[in-house]
Amino acid sequence: MRGPGEGPPRPAAGARPAPRGPAELAGAKRAMRALRTIVDMSYAQHFLDFKGSAIPRAMQKLVVTRLSPNFREAVTLRRDCAVPLPGDGDLLVRNRFVGVNASDINHSAGRYGPSLKVPFDAGFEGIGEVVALGLSASARYTVGQAVAYMAPGSFAEYTVVSANVATPVPSVKPEYLALLVSGTTAYLSLEELGELSEGKKVLVTAAAGGTGQFAVQLSKRAKCHVIGTCSSDEKSAFLKSLGCDRPINYKTENVGAVLKREYPEGVDVVFESVGGALFDLAVNALATKGRLILIGFISGYQTPTGLSPVKAGTLPAKLLRKSASIQGFFLNHYLSKYQAAIDHLLKMYERGELVCEVDLGALSPGGKFTGLESVFRAVDHMYMGKNTGKIVVELPHAVNSKL
Repeated sequence: MRGPGEGPPRPAAGARPAPRGPAELAGAKRAMRALRTIVDMSYAQHFLDFKGSAIPRAMQKLVVTRLSPNFREAVTLRRDCAVPLPGDGDLLVRNRFVGVNASDINHSAGRYGPSLKVPFDAGFEGIGEVVALGLSASARYTVGQAVAYMAPGSFAEYTVVSANVATPVPSVKPEYLALLVSGTTAYLSLEELGELSEGKKVLVTAAAGGTGQFAVQLSKRAKCHVIGTCSSDEKSAFLKSLGCDRPINYKTENVGAVLKREYPEGVDVVFESVGGALFDLAVNALATKGRLILIGFISGYQTPTGLSPVKAGTLPAKLLRKSASIQGFFLNHYLSKYQAAIDHLLKMYERGELVCEVDLGALSPGGKFTGLESVFRAVDHMYMGKNTGKIVVELPHAVNSKL
């Protein structure tokens, strides 16, 4: 005899189950549906850390508490914030590395959303492990999986990210972080606006920075002649290692004089992110039918207006005389093409076709950028022009930590 709750007897080995009628089959289907509900409830277990330790109730994060182009004045490190819970289609990511962008200051100054009211979360990109997820998100992701993402609120120990905007990555490496904003900005802007072809001359400003490094490499892959501006001999050497044909250290060489002397017919494409006087030099250096792609103007971001002066009064005449053009590029306007771009760049990196240089602050005065409190130093590092490659901050977590 079988005891209560043991279920129906199993058929003997080799025995064939008795045929079922329509009513019995319908009952079996109802039972399976009920069982599925029970199985789905097991996803509550995903709210446990994949290392076996509980997700903490509180965490640290950076919050914009007043609007200002001074990042240190605008942003506050809050140490006792509730860890958010993911919704049905969301992932909860424990951040291991977060990326620093020039636009973090525009965000903290309120320039991207005039209607955005303080307080709001800072940071745009991160990489880490999934530690919890909603039921719908579990169709594509699992606890412990490494993911990278571009989404608001990355300057935090934990961030809720929509599964639709997360990108699975082979491991939690900071190099993957360099592709999310910087890599895709360079790739999509040049792909959509650059019209690159063999033999074209391409000028990249801030060429050794997080985005410039990709503009140099992608232009070289298109068989272009690449000129890159930078601020040190060490950065010049780095650019040469990427294939840059003519690095220009603007601390020791006059950029305008070099361009006039060595490129008297001008350059075909400018990838510009600095603004101010360098923007004026780049416009002057455009060839007939040249194109200037404007991805930013970092030289002015820390000013109240967010701008640095340019000789705009003569700009129409200069463009008309050369049949030249200037076009802005803002990544958010190309999100429909973002996933294909990041997938392409990830494959290039995995094949060894792309260098993703990251700057973790090892050579900075305060040492490696570790912990959310070091984001402030990392932003300063960027605006002093000290970085080579993408600036990345590490957020260490002890294994099995209860935090």
